[in-house]
Amino acid sequence: MNKPLTLAVVGHTNVGKTSLLRTLTRDVGFGEVSHRPSTTRHVEGARLSVEGEALLELYDTPGLEDAIALLDYLERLDRPGERLDGPARIARFLEGSEARQRFEQEAKVLRQLLASDAGLYVIDAREPVLAKYRDELSVLASCGKPLLPIFNFVSSAGQREPEWREALARLGLHALVRFDSVAPPQDGEQRLYESLALLLEDAREQLARLVRNHDAQRQERRASASLLIAELLIDCAAYRHSVKSNEAAEKQAVDALRKAIRQREQRCVEALLKLYAFRPDDAAAAELPLLDGRWGDDLFNPETLKQLGVKVGGGIAAGAAAGAGVDILVGGLTLGTAALAGAIAGGALQTARSYGNRLLGKLKGRRELTVDDSVLRLLALRQRQLVQAMDARGHAAMDSIKVEMPAADKTWREGKLPDALQKSRAHPQWSSLNSDAKLSQPLRQEQIEALAHFLARE
Repeated sequence: MNKPLTLAVVGHTNVGKTSLLRTLTRDVGFGEVSHRPSTTRHVEGARLSVEGEALLELYDTPGLEDAIALLDYLERLDRPGERLDGPARIARFLEGSEARQRFEQEAKVLRQLLASDAGLYVIDAREPVLAKYRDELSVLASCGKPLLPIFNFVSSAGQREPEWREALARLGLHALVRFDSVAPPQDGEQRLYESLALLLEDAREQLARLVRNHDAQRQERRASASLLIAELLIDCAAYRHSVKSNEAAEKQAVDALRKAIRQREQRCVEALLKLYAFRPDDAAAAELPLLDGRWGDDLFNPETLKQLGVKVGGGIAAGAAAGAGVDILVGGLTLGTAALAGAIAGGALQTARSYGNRLLGKLKGRRELTVDDSVLRLLALRQRQLVQAMDARGHAAMDSIKVEMPAADKTWREGKLPDALQKSRAHPQWSSLNSDAKLSQPLRQEQIEALAHFLARE
């Protein structure tokens, strides 16, 4: 078993060192991230393992605060007739009293860099290239360890990447990585580890294993997310509630159904956030508000369907809207006999026949509430948007998740719903929301997996 590669994450105060580590470790609780300077006051470590074998150790260090004064001090350490090299000069500094007093924070950084195989020098690309940064690099280079500059905040307006590239080249640092810890590129970690492999040839295989493991974990998360969304949709499609045909009972039943669907969607949101290792309060959206991790009550608002471009039409829903004007107005629910009358009036006889004896029974004075296709479409769109947003989010992000309107998602807006959802309509026992649920049926699991495969393929 190889010894783990050790990396010291170094740089000026408040450039995003802890943020980088949160994203690399997928740990939103690592260290303390704040806009206040000098948040990290001590060295803190994290370990990345694959199949139980530790491959990489990362050490967060305090920010360098006074590199200009430290460089001046180091240059005065040579005794008459001496000319120390960088590591020897740093060693003498660390043995002296100034390393325990005036330059205590800088000494912590240098000790960790000397004990590591290499350093990741984090740069806030929004900052101008000041003299203090050049002196920092000179001090760090004195340790004799490979340094890989990491450009953070490169997606921000006003970033100064070209200036930094020129300054780093003048210092002999030509290998660098663009890695925004708030919104990292999908191949960001791969590029980081591949660049490290150029500097640390002996660690090439360890770094390659990390890249392969990272890719495998991403695929597993996506597959698990598809299963969670599929189970939500099957639960909601199979949900059915029979109620006496009177206004008070119907209103109570409709309210209960809406509440049950909202709660079921919330459980899916929480499970997805946990799967991607985000906090429950990390989720929020513009058009579809997520407050305190909860989707807003607009799930049953017709205006929401319009905003997302969900096509309301086909079968019972269209017939009811044209014939009775009930289903969509009360919140996207199919309401028994009114729906049947509307379907017949609208000419959707084939759809009416597919509901069989259940619709005929409603003519005897009972109504059956089910979730309309348009609401299923909206549920699918919302969860897929959330997953896409988390896929592109770093674990150092401090603001709430922003869900963007998908550019193209015609399958869920207007296409034919997957067969698994159509089959679920005839199997109310497949829904965990029904009192007589039988969730262990092999056919139910088969349809969940088929729907998950459909979601993942998209």
